[in-house]
Amino acid sequence: MTKPLIEMHGLSKVFRRDSVEIHALENINLKIFSGDFASLMGPSGSGKTTLLNIIAGIDRPTGGELQVVDSDLLSLSEDQLASWRNQHVGFIFQHFNLIPVLTAFENVELPLLLTSLSRKERREHVMTALNLVELSDRAEHYPRQLSGGEEQRVAIARAIVTDPTFVLADEPTGDLDAGSASEVLDILKGLNEQFEKTIILVTHDPRAAAYAAVKYYLDKGILKDSPEVAVSGEH
Repeated sequence: MTKPLIEMHGLSKVFRRDSVEIHALENINLKIFSGDFASLMGPSGSGKTTLLNIIAGIDRPTGGELQVVDSDLLSLSEDQLASWRNQHVGFIFQHFNLIPVLTAFENVELPLLLTSLSRKERREHVMTALNLVELSDRAEHYPRQLSGGEEQRVAIARAIVTDPTFVLADEPTGDLDAGSASEVLDILKGLNEQFEKTIILVTHDPRAAAYAAVKYYLDKGILKDSPEVAVSGEH
């Protein structure tokens, strides 16, 4: 059987505030395979973003086992995690997180400044990414000159410009109208189907989740395959 790209067993995350323990994640068992398009739904405070941050190596679990892209993330130092993220993870945020004083081109180029690519090679990579999100004609525009949907498409281009192993999208359509949301989701689906890019999508929206072939649901830190029925997360 194919080895999972992401695999966790008994994963938990506890936050402590003074003497109070908050169980954000409890006994999560999950496998995601290369080429999956997985959605993760659940109400606010259910642990979705916490789980995404743990997969990205931004946060660390309190307990359990976690293997991502053949690495035991729990054994890596912060410097090793930063290097690992740069190589493997593309992140798309709800609020775009573009730098307003940089053009679309410059925003997309940012992750490449950490690589050894030449200026010419960086330009080729950036324009390829902008072409994929159909914004090559907006390369010299600043975020304030773009619509919300275009800003999010620039953010997608920035997430994929390094050709990461997988893409994590945290509520990427949360700030968009229905038309722009559909455009963004179509791009993500195209990246998955045409380029076999592994995508994990966190969303409140059932219409967005419907784009994914593999669906999970988090409720109060417990992983389920629907709001009613708990599962182990087996593929």
